[in-house]
Amino acid sequence: MIKNQFLTCSAQPSQRTHLRLKGCLTVLSMLLMNGCAVGPDFKTPAPPAATAYTPHALSTQTAAAVDVDGAAQTFHARQNIPQDWWTVFHSAKLNRLIEQGLQASPDLAAAQAALQQAQESVSAQRGYFYPSVALSYSPSRQQLAGNMGGNSPGIQGNGTMIQTYQNPTGPAPYNGPVIYTFHTAQLTVGYTPDVFGANMRQVESLQAQADAQRFQLEAARVTLASNLVAAALQEASLRAQMAACSTIVDDNVRSLSITKRQFQLGYVMRMDVAAQEAALAAAQQLLPPLQKSLEQTRDLIRVLVGNTPDQDVDETFQMADFQLPTTLPLSLPSQLIRQRPDVRAAEAQMHAASANVGVAVAARLPQFSIMGAYGGEASVFNQMFQPGGPFWALVGNITQPVFDGNTLLHRKRAADQALVQAAAQYHSTVLTALQNVADTLHALHADAASLVAAVNAEQAAKISLDLTRTQNKVGYVSVQAVLNAEQSYQQADLNLIQARSQRFGDTAALYEALGGGWWKAQP
Repeated sequence: MIKNQFLTCSAQPSQRTHLRLKGCLTVLSMLLMNGCAVGPDFKTPAPPAATAYTPHALSTQTAAAVDVDGAAQTFHARQNIPQDWWTVFHSAKLNRLIEQGLQASPDLAAAQAALQQAQESVSAQRGYFYPSVALSYSPSRQQLAGNMGGNSPGIQGNGTMIQTYQNPTGPAPYNGPVIYTFHTAQLTVGYTPDVFGANMRQVESLQAQADAQRFQLEAARVTLASNLVAAALQEASLRAQMAACSTIVDDNVRSLSITKRQFQLGYVMRMDVAAQEAALAAAQQLLPPLQKSLEQTRDLIRVLVGNTPDQDVDETFQMADFQLPTTLPLSLPSQLIRQRPDVRAAEAQMHAASANVGVAVAARLPQFSIMGAYGGEASVFNQMFQPGGPFWALVGNITQPVFDGNTLLHRKRAADQALVQAAAQYHSTVLTALQNVADTLHALHADAASLVAAVNAEQAAKISLDLTRTQNKVGYVSVQAVLNAEQSYQQADLNLIQARSQRFGDTAALYEALGGGWWKAQP
């Protein structure tokens, strides 16, 4: 078939040629698909060499105090960590609050969407393992100028373009413009063999990033639950402190009334009345900061469960709503790194960095591609696949970068350093996790000792206050002595409340530091 500068077509291959091409393509595809993945193969980091959390062994049991929350706490290495670890406080209101937060928190919704996005990216990258197939149909309507030398097309009465020939050495005759329609339909198949595993490493990297996002989601859940527990305990502590301060104010009001009557009768001086007034004002001054902290804590709780500040939650908390667990888990350091979601996320990031090294290595090696096309062309739609209309093409391509200004080399070196960075960050995360547990263990032992001291101080201050008031009634001590005893007792009572709430808070912090039991959740 003769071609002009606008129309091209190829002759049909014989059946033997088809078979040969098909066989060559099959063999070439099998050889290219059996490639290997270049770059380092990721291995899970070895567990830390630490066998304990402190240089010197800590007691497996804390101190005990004579108090409603003063029982000793015992640590067990094989103690189970439940998924819903906050239930160890046996507070139905706390359970409802955290369940609401887990369902409505916008932070968790954002983390869940980020995880699904990462998973879709993995699925999208896996698509490059398969050939791409595309269908195209391109109709066109064109007008050719009539003043063309050499071959010039003609037109039939039915609008079909035909080819006429003129003497290429003679002058071009004038012809009218030619208007014609042309149809092209084509099936294209493209395939990029993953000879050196570039796509395999890319999928590996994206999958590791998806794993990191999943662990970050689990960490967000544990953190949300821990924050809600801390906020509920803070609310309970503030309410207890406010109740104690209200009692102190009431006592000072009664004391001031008594002192004023004694002044009127001449038993005390005006300075004693002034001292009692100052004590009352000081007690009243304690309430506004506590009220402010309580309202801010309630605002925090509303936001953590997905409410606006004007949408209150039904649950309010008192110290009596919580029970202190007396047996606590204590995982070994080798177990901790598999339980902490932040450590697992750091490991996944290191895995992604390792796979990216393979991607950078493969980019410097030959790149292979195969493309095949089959279609038809004609000036009439139903003649595209009639004799003379079909065409086909089979193209293989191999590209080897020769010079790129060392761009690919520096990208490879950058990927190497990114892996070094990810490994260092993983090591830092492991150390931080071990430190969190160690800090919490020290805090729990200190909390128990502080509670013992706070209970003893509160009891001693109460006895001292009662005796001083009795002595004041019979005239043995002054009003100032009573005021001093009252201030000592007030401070001891507030210290006791804070010691109790601190012990609850650090108990919750231990469960968070150990990972929170997220791995027991259903996928």
